[in-house]
Amino acid sequence: MSKETSIKIFEAKQIRSIWNEAEEKWYFSVIDVIGILTESPRPRKYWSALKTKLQSEGSELSHNLGQLKMQAEDGKLRETDVADTEQLLRIIQSIPSPKAEPFKQWLAKVGYERMQEIADPAQSLDRARENWQKLGRSEKWIQQRMTGQETRNKLTDYWKEAGIKERDEFALLTNIIHQEWTGLTVKKHKDLKGLKSQNLRDHMSEAELIFTALAELSTRQIAEADHAEGLHENAKASKKGGSVAKNARKELESKTGKSVVTGENFLPPAHVKKELE
Repeated sequence: MSKETSIKIFEAKQIRSIWNEAEEKWYFSVIDVIGILTESPRPRKYWSALKTKLQSEGSELSHNLGQLKMQAEDGKLRETDVADTEQLLRIIQSIPSPKAEPFKQWLAKVGYERMQEIADPAQSLDRARENWQKLGRSEKWIQQRMTGQETRNKLTDYWKEAGIKERDEFALLTNIIHQEWTGLTVKKHKDLKGLKSQNLRDHMSEAELIFTALAELSTRQIAEADHAEGLHENAKASKKGGSVAKNARKELESKTGKSVVTGENFLPPAHVKKELE
């Protein structure tokens, strides 16, 4: 069952979500939605009390909800209650909130946009570009980010054809490439930038994006040349591909005296971040 993890934004607040391709529907983190609608400092406690209330009223809604692994604030994947759009609308009806109606409209918009993107994948790229522009990214950075994503997609397509199916295996190979060219694991690189659940690539400098793309392009071409199959052979190709970018990085650093891998990020200043929370 193919799933696509995403972060949706409602009024500057993040909502973890997963698109289930087989069912063609979004699943949203219930805790995230409740936190937004109630503005409660303890949304998990609120949700627990609401589930008890719904059960006492004879509702089987909470029993029908599923759980999926989503990235928590500490960066780890943890199971959390999720609801599809229909279930979420029923939950919203039980929460007195002035944001209920705007949130319903937002849900409809998210679903409609997804249907548009399935019919015309180019629209998802257009929306990504628009979001990055709103966040103040330069056109040069946006172009590099999108080029890097295309390179990444070609690599993951190769991995799928080569027998790499599990999410953990994709993460392992990605980490091998990253550690080889940067000298840091993905987690260490995120720590260096002060990131938690944010996407590392969305906070890379232009140079970091370029070298990441070089590492992944090299990995794919080496894997294709070696006819790499399965995890073990692709792990070797990943190390070789990362090494190509590492050598290029060291050469550039020797000429400029500057480190390519940095702690720079696009996180808002502390006072702006407080206003968003």
